Amino acid sequence: MLLRHLRYLLAVADHGGFTRAAEALHVSQPTLSQQIRQLEETLGVSLFDRTSRTVKPTDAGEAYIECARRVLVELEAGKRALHDVKDLSRGTLRLAMTPTFMAYLVGPLVRDYVARYPNIHLQIFELSMDDIEAGLVDDSLDIAIAFTQVRNADIESIPAFTETLGVMVGRDHPLYESQVALSAQEVAQLEFALLAPDFVTRTRIDEYFAQEQITPKVVIEVNSVSTLLEVIRHTAIATILPEPIATEDRALRKIPLLGEAPKRGAALLRRKNNYHSAASVAFMELVLGAAAGESTASVFD
Repeated sequence: MLLRHLRYLLAVADHGGFTRAAEALHVSQPTLSQQIRQLEETLGVSLFDRTSRTVKPTDAGEAYIECARRVLVELEAGKRALHDVKDLSRGTLRLAMTPTFMAYLVGPLVRDYVARYPNIHLQIFELSMDDIEAGLVDDSLDIAIAFTQVRNADIESIPAFTETLGVMVGRDHPLYESQVALSAQEVAQLEFALLAPDFVTRTRIDEYFAQEQITPKVVIEVNSVSTLLEVIRHTAIATILPEPIATEDRALRKIPLLGEAPKRGAALLRRKNNYHSAASVAFMELVLGAAAGESTASVFD
């Protein structure tokens, strides 16, 4: 059995047939079919059901395909390990963050990382929690900053810091100059623009409202942090986002709350039992060192 057989196997499975898989692989369809037959003969099982219009994996094929995926991921990790440079004189870091962390963390962290390791090539991705987990599992990402609630057992979650969410408004809001802490009843009277319900941040906000028995007046929902910030800057509507986002240069002001503000855990995520490059280990150490004993508002600015 050759590595080529595994790549051909996954191409057929991912493209749902031999014709499209052959086109993607730049080989002829008869050649591809012959290679898959050879693999089936070696294993002594049929990997694909060819009786229907679409080529579907058999039960045995499904199990073997998942194993093949893991093998190729491990081999790619091994290849990167061979080329890793421990002194960080060169290398690549594939970093991802969820949108709200990207809004205030990416600038300071990249600034400090580049200052220490100027020869590391950075690839930075803004992704949802689901896409981050998928990217870590298939080894298209090295490390991520996201939330502690990881669902995939193959991902390691390393607690980094606690993030506090706060009510914030723009200059056009009547509370912009106010320093008086708001009660839950007063928060309930505000009009809010919030991230859409499919954001993890929105889930935590809704939990806060339920905990405080607030029925919020949500007049605008958006699916982009940058869009939400523009809305708040140009309307007399409030929002709830991580406190460090409310800065003078963004023309946003945080309004204090009576009682405890909503909090959530932030974590560094990486794939378990995987080779971790020197560049990713250095990034992890930078984040954990900066966050140790301090708040995100004072460290990452």
